[in-house]
Amino acid sequence: MPKKIVSTENAALPGGPYSQAVIAGDHVYLAGACPVRPDGTWVRGDFTDQAHAAFTNLKNVAEAAGGSLDQVVRVGVYLRDWADFPAMNEVYVQYFGPEGLPARTTIPVALNGFDIEVDAVLYLG
Repeated sequence: MPKKIVSTENAALPGGPYSQAVIAGDHVYLAGACPVRPDGTWVRGDFTDQAHAAFTNLKNVAEAAGGSLDQVVRVGVYLRDWADFPAMNEVYVQYFGPEGLPARTTIPVALNGFDIEVDAVLYLG
């Protein structure tokens, strides 16, 4: 099965040697999206602003792959501070809810300068 690389200027470009997304069969694997604007500037400060920026990047890459967040079947959320979990949930349902929510894992991690990073898998079939 050949894979197709997805790239869009409507989301932050990769900060390393990886693709924004890869289509393999009926699935799209979206790389981690951080709170970075498409022009490369970081969204600083308020956690909610960072979360919106990260989820917007994820949405824009999903659309560049020919899909939408409605087709997401799995999300990974990585938080620097577990205290941001309630605020993340409030932002999350604006993009994925309130019904038909995808499976999700939320993990506290040490992020390099950000408070949140998100990745996802969506099904195009």
